[in-house]
Amino acid sequence: MSARESIEVEVKFDVDAGQPAPDFTVLVPGGRVAAPQRHELVATYLDTPAHDLAARRITLRRRTGGTDSGWHLKRPGTHADARRELAIGFDHAPADGGVPPEIRDAILVIVRDRQLIPVAEITTERTVTVLHDADGNSLAEFCDDRVISHAHQSQITKEWAEWEFELTGGGTKLLKAAKPLLREAGGRRASSASKLARAIGAEPHVHAPTRLPKKPVALDLMLHSLALHRDALITWDPLVRENAPDSVHQLRVTARKLRSVLTSFPQILTPESVDGLEGELRELGNLLGEARDREVQLEINAGLLAKEEHVPDDLRRALIDDEVGRQERSLRSLRFALSTKRYLQVLDDLDLVIADPVPGADADRRAADVATEGIELASRRLRKAEKKLKSFEPWTDEWVAQVHRIRKRAKAVRYTADAAKPLGLKWAARTAKRAARIQSRLGDFQDTVVNREQIARVAALPQLSRDAVFVLGRLDAREERRGRKAVEAYLAER
Repeated sequence: MSARESIEVEVKFDVDAGQPAPDFTVLVPGGRVAAPQRHELVATYLDTPAHDLAARRITLRRRTGGTDSGWHLKRPGTHADARRELAIGFDHAPADGGVPPEIRDAILVIVRDRQLIPVAEITTERTVTVLHDADGNSLAEFCDDRVISHAHQSQITKEWAEWEFELTGGGTKLLKAAKPLLREAGGRRASSASKLARAIGAEPHVHAPTRLPKKPVALDLMLHSLALHRDALITWDPLVRENAPDSVHQLRVTARKLRSVLTSFPQILTPESVDGLEGELRELGNLLGEARDREVQLEINAGLLAKEEHVPDDLRRALIDDEVGRQERSLRSLRFALSTKRYLQVLDDLDLVIADPVPGADADRRAADVATEGIELASRRLRKAEKKLKSFEPWTDEWVAQVHRIRKRAKAVRYTADAAKPLGLKWAARTAKRAARIQSRLGDFQDTVVNREQIARVAALPQLSRDAVFVLGRLDAREERRGRKAVEAYLAER
């Protein structure tokens, strides 16, 4: 079995050992319920000594027995009954028994350079009953488990029984119908989210987002914002490594928001305690920006060519094929950077600031007061940049550069105002919304500026055909119109 990603949708119940299973034929009218099959599963669960994976409801195991022996990484899904599972068979895993690189990459942002050690051994005597539809397709599996666990750190051995009902092809209606059936048969609400959590007793330490107190001071707001964006970074990092849609963009935004919180409220923490972190976040944003810009450029190019009836082959190579190659190279460079000690140190430094902050002059002031000052300062800088635009001749290089500066300052207003959202300041929400509109309008314009520069570079290639140059002229005209329309929309809303 090579690396396989799937969504596991199941419900789990505690049950008394030996409790008879219900009759599942009522769930599959016209289908059939297969004869039970017995398996013995032996699993070693790995985590850091501090149980960093378990704290985020993630389990990593190496299991033998059953029909899917190998490595399994389970991560939370989008809803309570779903989990993401990455499975790799032993035939595709390292020969020395080490953690497969695909799995290590998926959890690197959490474990970093910490050692992964065995934290529990779990043996399961499993009886599996498969539910089929009328055509013989598997709809669900019911697992009646007898479990023995041994936790390494506590040296505690536990025994229990549980039921699992997992969808294999059926829909949510089947799962919904199974829940009351299993409860009526003796199933009780599961006391733990996973076998490992029950074995090591990690449930009380599950990571949860920070909450603001009723009367927050500025330091409360700072730490809440940093923790919120730190968690978002941990969410998006493995998705970037998988090249998931929109992941580079979201990780870039997260890095920028982290830096914005530090720079917009410079006296909540002492400057010397966060200077290095702020600089590293800026570099991370720049690195992500290169990969994101390639991604955007490719999307724009594809959209432009899609509107052309005939695209010369040499033009398609220049705007699509060559751009795909550049994007792939930038993504490889990005994935490498996300695996370096420098990046992992940024994560550690961020955790340290959140866990052990050094309060600055504004730390004990009311959060609303400090947030208001930060938003007003960012807004004044935006208004100053907008006022200065009038001193330049429209559409000159200086004017275009100033429009770009306005967009960046609008983004700073938006991120600063967004940080104040937990305080419930309605005017701050309105400020953020207006800044987002400016950023969007002028971001569209900036895209056309960058794209027209690329069009000019491609048009200058000596080997380009006359047909390709003709099409490029048409594309440039369309981009110019799109840019002017975006700016006019911005000016009309001022």
